[in-house]
Amino acid sequence: MPSPFSLPLHAFRLLATCGVGLVAWFAAGQVARYALLYIGTEVSHGDYRQVRLVITMLLFTLVVATALVTTVGMLHTLRGALTEIRARRAEDSGDERLLVALDRVAPAFAVIYLTWGFFSEDARAFVQLDTMHNGGEYIAAPLRGETATVGRGLIDLDITMSIGVMIVAWVVRLIFSRRYDNGQGRFSGAIAAFAELAFAFYGLNATFEVASERSDWMYHRSAVAGTRDMILQAEEKIPGWAPFWGWVGEVWPYVVQAMVLPLTWLAVAILVFGADINDTRAAIRGTRVERAAERLNQTHNLTRTSVSKLTGGLQERWIPIFHAIRLTVRGGAPLFGMFCLCYVVLNIVIEYGVRLLRNLIGSGEPHMWLIYDSPVSLISQLILTVLTMCLLGATFDIASTRARALGVKDDA
Repeated sequence: MPSPFSLPLHAFRLLATCGVGLVAWFAAGQVARYALLYIGTEVSHGDYRQVRLVITMLLFTLVVATALVTTVGMLHTLRGALTEIRARRAEDSGDERLLVALDRVAPAFAVIYLTWGFFSEDARAFVQLDTMHNGGEYIAAPLRGETATVGRGLIDLDITMSIGVMIVAWVVRLIFSRRYDNGQGRFSGAIAAFAELAFAFYGLNATFEVASERSDWMYHRSAVAGTRDMILQAEEKIPGWAPFWGWVGEVWPYVVQAMVLPLTWLAVAILVFGADINDTRAAIRGTRVERAAERLNQTHNLTRTSVSKLTGGLQERWIPIFHAIRLTVRGGAPLFGMFCLCYVVLNIVIEYGVRLLRNLIGSGEPHMWLIYDSPVSLISQLILTVLTMCLLGATFDIASTRARALGVKDDA
């Protein structure tokens, strides 16, 4: 039975076995991502701007879809080196094509990517590239009597166009989600996930425009103002209120970085390797919550529907993470802590390594870091991504192997 403390060693073994394939997937993903971002910066400027912005948002959705394909491809590369997968193959149940895994992972990946805001990094990359590529428009546009549109390709889409595309995306998502649930169509899950992303991004654009136009009106409404006054009174009258929430605000980001994000990616990895992390019933099986769910199922249909509507967002965000924790803890509680510790240490080492490399390179020439920074960032991201994928694969492998040795039945 593998020890939880052998996790780093097992991760490096996977790196030695599958390193070339992981690097190839990462490189292909970066090339496709940069190409889409570059095309987006070209398309977003010119005549028929609203049509161009619709295409730009579609290209941005493809950027996120590229992240999905790259992540699934890298994790799928590890399958052949995992002990658990070899054991499944011995039982004639371990072989699975990449497209099958991609179709299964896509809906959950889209929800996780949107729920935890991972797309914000892609949005920043788009704005930075647009600013670097078309920065001269800040000077040229005013000289022509126009307003510069640099860096606004993701937020300038007209609300009418946004709503129109949202409706189309919603219909596509509805159709293919039902086909996916019924097991129909080879790529139903992937298409439904792409429609989910498109619906969310065009919806964010519409929400941004509405919020910008109505923020001042909302600020002075009685309900909003009353709630704001209640919070201020609580801070003044309840001892320790302000320090407590200040402490929570300081600690919570570290909790997210150290536990929530690694478990979120572990949930994606577990799904790629074959477990159904979105099955709420499987996630709560054997807990007190399951008994509460059984009682809920005995209530009126209207009650069940209302509860489902109210808790839908919580389920999408936390059920995959909760299931990932359960599957990890099955392999031994120390494995859970070891995984989070390795994840945090890896990120810290890479961050300080980048700082050290930048200091060693140095430059007395102005603006030379515009040339040096991109290769350094790319190499650091390559190392971090490849090692993280190996860590995810090793964690799943140790947890599954220990659970199999202990005779624990998998819920997948």
